[in-house]
Amino acid sequence: MNDQIKINWYRCKVDKAVMSELMRRSDARAFAQVIPQIGLFAVTGTLAYLAFRHLNTSNWPTALPLLLLALFAHGTIGSFFGGIACHELCHKTPFATQFWNTFFLKIYAFLGWFDPVGYRASHIRHHQATVHTDHDGEIVQPLGLDWHGVKFVVTLLTCNPAGLWNLFRFWLAAARGDLGRDGFFKSQWLQRVVPDTNTEARREIRHWARVVLLGHLALATLFIATGHWFLIIVVNLGCLYCPWFVYLCGAAQHVGLASDVSDFRLNTRTYTCGWFPAFCYWNMQYHVEHHMFPAVPFYNLPKLRETIKHDLPPAPHGLWATWQELLPILRRQRAEPGWVYVPPLPQNEGDRATDGTLLSEAAQ
Repeated sequence: MNDQIKINWYRCKVDKAVMSELMRRSDARAFAQVIPQIGLFAVTGTLAYLAFRHLNTSNWPTALPLLLLALFAHGTIGSFFGGIACHELCHKTPFATQFWNTFFLKIYAFLGWFDPVGYRASHIRHHQATVHTDHDGEIVQPLGLDWHGVKFVVTLLTCNPAGLWNLFRFWLAAARGDLGRDGFFKSQWLQRVVPDTNTEARREIRHWARVVLLGHLALATLFIATGHWFLIIVVNLGCLYCPWFVYLCGAAQHVGLASDVSDFRLNTRTYTCGWFPAFCYWNMQYHVEHHMFPAVPFYNLPKLRETIKHDLPPAPHGLWATWQELLPILRRQRAEPGWVYVPPLPQNEGDRATDGTLLSEAAQ
């Protein structure tokens, strides 16, 4: 990209020895995340498949609710695979051994129909110029969350047919080398972060699109040929429905906050929560901390929070408390589109780091 930008970001002071420890990566701790998460996805998928196999005309009043419940749980877990699990793996910070970062990124990205190449190019810019109007195409304020109406609720609890159609059209186009379709991002933004001149990245996206399409087609064909067509819903589409929980966890990241500021505390939001949302969400509820120091692995973000919380705005605890704060902000922005929420900041001196030494390859 030619429109480079250098922002003098405010960063909280952290002792170098403490930061070095916080940045330490661990294969064991990363495996403790990915194995249970993929395992839970397999368990819920198996339960859904078994419920379907036992569904018949005589027991459907009891079996059908069990099937729907299993599918609901399966999609809820699977919806975290794309933009959440792949997000941290694209940072290359979970595993100390980079082979495992790449291996599990491909597993999650395949199941989640996710483009890690275009996303990484976009996400570098998102960290460099977080919520800056002319430079961050991932977050455009005001986000204008359309959180009203029955249609919105039904979409979160089931799926978004229009969104799925656009997603499949993107992959079909990308497999031909065409990035002109909206996918995870608007096509204009993807073409900006992966321009025509970046032939290597475009070739990687085209290759990955073919892997995703042909791989899912092969699996679907196998499932149909063997009489197990329902596995298409469980495996091929298992990460593409019931996004309600990932929405509740992720919508708070930047919504309602300021654009074009050089302080992550003013454009990014942190909240705390119980172990299960934190597990599903890969600790991204510590979002201010993640943006300040993206080279810190997700499992060390709670310790990072404890280290610098004296210099951060207060954080609500739990999704309920977080949304109790968020909904009035959204309502006011509907009435006053130019208004933004300004979190209270401690009166402490921080460190305006510009050399990027603590960003490492996680934001490069």
